[in-house]
Amino acid sequence: MIEDDLHLEVLRLLEREPDMSQRQLARALGLSVGKTHYALKAVLDRGWVKAQNFRRSDNRSAYLYKLTASGLQEKARLAYGLLQRKRAEHETLMTEIEQLRAEVQNAKPADEPPTP
Repeated sequence: MIEDDLHLEVLRLLEREPDMSQRQLARALGLSVGKTHYALKAVLDRGWVKAQNFRRSDNRSAYLYKLTASGLQEKARLAYGLLQRKRAEHETLMTEIEQLRAEVQNAKPADEPPTP
């Protein structure tokens, strides 16, 4: 996973579920708890997310994560970058599909019906 994409996904998940534990976050990201800790620390260190310890009788080490104003801006910037990359990938794939279609069309014997 590209680092920017990882940061975007962390920001998205924490915005949706601010009381997620690191273990839950790791599961949602499909990463180890260690890698997730590294990603979470990165967004905290950059000031995109603030963590508040909240006391609950069943879990005293629980945190509540809140995206900061700069975190919301960064989330939008990262989403825009991802959108641009996906658009470029889409264009590349469409070009490749058209090339393959032409290749298949040219390779067919004359007595076979054309495909759509």
